[in-house]
Amino acid sequence: MHRILAWIFAVALAAPASADAIEVDLELVLMVDVSRSMTPRELEIQRRGYAAALRSDAVYAAVQSGLLQRVAVSYVEWAGTQEVIVPWRLLETREDLDAFAATLASDFDPALRRTSISEALVFGAESIRSNAYRGLRRVIDVSGDGPNNQGRGVTRARDEALAEGIVINGLPLMTREGMGSRWHLERLDIYYETCVTGGPGSFVIPVHDWEDFAEAVRRKLVLEIAEAPSRGAIVPVQAVPRDPRDCLIGEKIWRERRLDWDMP
Repeated sequence: MHRILAWIFAVALAAPASADAIEVDLELVLMVDVSRSMTPRELEIQRRGYAAALRSDAVYAAVQSGLLQRVAVSYVEWAGTQEVIVPWRLLETREDLDAFAATLASDFDPALRRTSISEALVFGAESIRSNAYRGLRRVIDVSGDGPNNQGRGVTRARDEALAEGIVINGLPLMTREGMGSRWHLERLDIYYETCVTGGPGSFVIPVHDWEDFAEAVRRKLVLEIAEAPSRGAIVPVQAVPRDPRDCLIGEKIWRERRLDWDMP
């Protein structure tokens, strides 16, 4: 009970003070990985997957199930830096969802950089903090195909967001395609569970095959909009060569690869 009261108090303190803020059931920032380990095919699948999910009956029903029946959503692509693809929008009707999805179908030229989950979390938290909405819940949803290897420590960024009452959910991409196989971390879902996500009702939904991506996104959005489940949506930990519970594993892999490149 004390933890719940403390969380509610943190949310109240962090909420925008402006009387003009638009009240919504949820403020949701979608942080989508476009780092150089992602192939053009994977990038296209991500955009199409989110667009299909936003147009689904299930997501519309989730929006309608809320107390206010409206949510605020932003879509940001990230690597070492971040690019806002869809600024904050109010989603209430099917037309709103369709328009958001249509924006994702436009052409794009993603940056090719390292993977900084931590800076994505910092950017997401600031975006929530500075927008024109006041949500009953506030969520950062971060996807990615590898561990953090640039910027501040990922647990530091996570804990700062959690201290503001922001929940963090994860969509680890555990497919092995393109350059991603060189940086592959077995049981990336455990890394996300241990080092990235947190807050009441937070969850992790791993994607093992790109054919399942659109369905995973649809399921994720429904859970986030309608109300997140209790934590623990991933499989138990297994022994692996690279420990996914090591929150600095991404930085260590990066150093290993740099040493390989520097050798004659």
